[in-house]
Amino acid sequence: MGSRYDMAIAIGAIRLDGVIPEHHFQETIFLGELALNGQVRAVNGVLASVEFAKQKGFKTVILSKDNAAEGVLIPGIKIVPVEFLNEVIQYLSDEMCPVSVKPPSKKSSSIVKVDMSIVRGQSQAKRALEIAAAGAHNILLNGSPGAGKTLMAKALQGILPQMSHEEMLEVTKIYSVAGLLSRSQALITERPFRPVHHTASAISIVGGGNVPGPGEITLAHRGVLFMDEIAEFPSYVLEVLRQPMEDRYITISRARGSITYPAQFILIAAMNPCPCGYFNSNNTNKTCTCPAWKVERYRKKLSGPLLDRFDIQLNIQPVSHEKLMKQGCGESSAVIRKRIEKAVSMQRKRFKKSSIQKNSEMNNAILQKLCPIDKQSQTLMERAIEQFDLSARAYFRTIKLARTIADLEQSEEIKASHVSEALQYRIKT
Repeated sequence: MGSRYDMAIAIGAIRLDGVIPEHHFQETIFLGELALNGQVRAVNGVLASVEFAKQKGFKTVILSKDNAAEGVLIPGIKIVPVEFLNEVIQYLSDEMCPVSVKPPSKKSSSIVKVDMSIVRGQSQAKRALEIAAAGAHNILLNGSPGAGKTLMAKALQGILPQMSHEEMLEVTKIYSVAGLLSRSQALITERPFRPVHHTASAISIVGGGNVPGPGEITLAHRGVLFMDEIAEFPSYVLEVLRQPMEDRYITISRARGSITYPAQFILIAAMNPCPCGYFNSNNTNKTCTCPAWKVERYRKKLSGPLLDRFDIQLNIQPVSHEKLMKQGCGESSAVIRKRIEKAVSMQRKRFKKSSIQKNSEMNNAILQKLCPIDKQSQTLMERAIEQFDLSARAYFRTIKLARTIADLEQSEEIKASHVSEALQYRIKT
């Protein structure tokens, strides 16, 4: 059953001995691991357990004091923090009053680890990152070494919109279940940024194990999953991403049962155009040494269906030394984030009657209802389908992208200029 039920078992045995007076046990949950000296230790997954207890009609949860700040995040249920088992007995015997616990602060940190202003040049790439953050769109950066792909990916974290309280609870529950919630931070207020190395296994990315636990795609829920050098990942690892990228959840099945975890994340991936990294590079001092067949095989590591799930596909080049030296400081992350917050506000109003929060989450039916395009934009899309052989998925994803671009301009209508810009990001890599 697990050590999280130690306290419940101990209280049950003590009650049979008549030590504890009659109590409303049917309204109380006991949650905690016991040490040999009677200390009540913290356990994982408390937030989800307290929420479930409230849904089932329980009135009180008795748990370790180290879990108390996490437990009080769920309103409408009494939290009793204890340090030792004898305190539980005293409480049940009306000999002790529980200590009140203040809910943790919901204020997010304003510290940006990598500010967008330090990224010199790359105006198109920075614009693409702004669009990706505003509508939660997946983005693929393809360019030679030194173009700034990794730096820009890290800067994306600083322009993500602030999480709502509901999103904070979602993310906190995941980290609590995974045992990654810091005891000093009971509530996660910043969107996750999860970098994944290409040596990571499929299980570590999607989740699993004997007792199925969340993987990186779930730990990146409501945040960013960053896959640097994505073409170096084994093909089978990349293909397992297709389903959660589309469905926004992952179901892990084992002999003991199955469990479904959320996986609503922005995937930002970076890759070189070839194994050596300098295919079609504007760097005159570096030339590609890869044979044509090797370049083709490298590029095919990302299948067509996987590429289709990237709303933004961008080829970028290193900034020249002349531009690098002349370039002044660009817009800060704070300035860009204000525009994104306004765009997100429009989306919340648009989807207030549904469970959808971002443009990228719309299905085709909702897209056709809420995002009509004019005749000029329709003609533009028809030409693009013929010229670039866009799939049906790519068509609808382009309209979603155009809707986000319109939101950034505070436009209620999707104009041809928005569709035109969205089509620029469908470049095949």
